[in-house]
Amino acid sequence: MDSSLIISNFLNPPVLFFFLGMIAVFVKSDLEIPAPIPKLFSLYLLFAIGFKGGVELIKSGITQEVVLTLLAAMLMACFVPIYTFFILKLKLDTYDAAAIAATYGSISAVTFITASAFLTELGISFDGYMVAALALMESPAIIVGLILVNIFTVDEKREFSWSEVLKEAFLNSSVFLLVGSLLIGFLTGEHGWHVLEPFTQGLFYGVLTFFLLDMGLVAARRIKDLQKTGVFLILFAILIPIVNAGIAIPLAKFIGMSQGDALLFAVLCASASYIAVPAAMRMTVPEANPSLYVSTALAVTFPFNIIVGIPLYLYGINLFWR
Repeated sequence: MDSSLIISNFLNPPVLFFFLGMIAVFVKSDLEIPAPIPKLFSLYLLFAIGFKGGVELIKSGITQEVVLTLLAAMLMACFVPIYTFFILKLKLDTYDAAAIAATYGSISAVTFITASAFLTELGISFDGYMVAALALMESPAIIVGLILVNIFTVDEKREFSWSEVLKEAFLNSSVFLLVGSLLIGFLTGEHGWHVLEPFTQGLFYGVLTFFLLDMGLVAARRIKDLQKTGVFLILFAILIPIVNAGIAIPLAKFIGMSQGDALLFAVLCASASYIAVPAAMRMTVPEANPSLYVSTALAVTFPFNIIVGIPLYLYGINLFWR
């Protein structure tokens, strides 16, 4: 693989600030970001990327490629938790296997945004409609994970409410804001973009950088939880993203995506949720151990993707498209 891709990604300011956050924990610095601020930054990033995606979607229109991409995104969001569940069942019980499988079937919006920044840095174009794929991939994995729990357990004492499941899957804050921003961007188009551009564009990379600094702090603190996961889950958290990207890239080529869109699609398929799905699993599958599905997604898969995964997937795409 071309080492310049890794170096280019590594020397991105947001990625370097992620490492700064990790180093702060390792050297026992008292660096800390007050709790409400990361939540605000997270909401801002979802709003900005959703709004921009809506504006770009109205530019590109609803073409055959857009429809096929969105269908492929939902297919992967359903397929990944099913096949990973049976791999995880080799070592884990049904509850933990389903929770981790749902986590890896869903997506990480921040990994997607980091990949977008990487493409912008390299001057590779991509389409805004990929944000619609991002929005559609969050919820199916939650639903599939809960279906797996209900099929493979016979615990009559578990209370299960489909209304609560669907509410958490489709109305949790991240999905709601992302889809809402996408629709508003689609409705307001270029006019709306020019009105909000100083806020949605000018501040974007600064907020992303500060958010990744906080992610570095959180990821480093979660590393100790990996002692509970064992080698099996650590290898799973590194290899499954590569496998999922390996499935996504030929699928993107078949659909006819550009290289930039193919990278974003591969990153969506390779990432793992550490916000929406863990929140849903804590509520609906309390028997699952949060330290397993949160630490693997946040302390292993997230750093792997933003450091090595993104340039690795782009290298594979360049070879495949060539």
